[in-house]
Amino acid sequence: MSAPFAAWAKHVQADMEVVLDRHLPPASALPNKLHEAMRYAVLGGGKRIRPLLVFAAGALFDAPRDAIERAAAAVEMIHAYSLVHDDMPCMDDDDLRRGKATVHRQYDEATALLVGDALQSQAFAVLSGGDLPAERKVAMLAQLAHAAGSLGMCGGQAVDLAAVGVALALPELEQMHRLKTGALLRASVLLGAYAGKAVQPTEQAACDAYADAIGLAFQVVDDILDATADSATLGKTAGKDAAHNKPTYVSMLGLQPSLALAEKLRQDAHHALQPFGETAIRLRQLADLIVQRKA
Repeated sequence: MSAPFAAWAKHVQADMEVVLDRHLPPASALPNKLHEAMRYAVLGGGKRIRPLLVFAAGALFDAPRDAIERAAAAVEMIHAYSLVHDDMPCMDDDDLRRGKATVHRQYDEATALLVGDALQSQAFAVLSGGDLPAERKVAMLAQLAHAAGSLGMCGGQAVDLAAVGVALALPELEQMHRLKTGALLRASVLLGAYAGKAVQPTEQAACDAYADAIGLAFQVVDDILDATADSATLGKTAGKDAAHNKPTYVSMLGLQPSLALAEKLRQDAHHALQPFGETAIRLRQLADLIVQRKA
């Protein structure tokens, strides 16, 4: 924990390129186009917020390195698959992701659909490997499946699509984002924890409260950036929420109240980690990164 946060994060991000490369099928393996597109979707981009959370929580709970890497790779593959599908014409119909053409633009729609399907399967294959006890693996697989499914990320996306042009109440907006964005961020924290020593009830509650705060904060900041940053800075199309008439924190609360809410959630995340003391410094720093990021 002695390394500065920026150096630690850069090291984890670089390590994840190696880990993901190792756990993805090579482009030389049949079917070549699918494997090439999977690698295109996952490698060489992204902030790796979810793997960073896995690494931070894993270190907090003394998890072995291989278990941390597998959990981080799995959650990043699920995240990448969700972005590939989210960008497709039947969803948000976007052309830019992580500063390059979206998968369906670079390849085609059918390949993009298969890339998402294959990355989801690969995530569970990676998570099921390694040397952790079987009961620990089952708990981690169940956690990731729940976070990615209809009561998590996919359900949130369904609510999001249905909400276009609809005036949601603030609790409905929060619930949508707890599912769409928050569920996978929560899973990242818990997968890191479950990969290590037994999680006590008070520790589980602290992790849940922390994850709930950063999950909402992440989406509030996303809404702020969509309204204030440009596409070159974001690496994806800016202003698309307003263009698609989607409800956001900015459209509902205004810019300054949204900034204040993000800061309150950052403080809530810090407060949730009090039971861990200074040993949770990386998780605190990640809460700061999530709220203070510019892209």
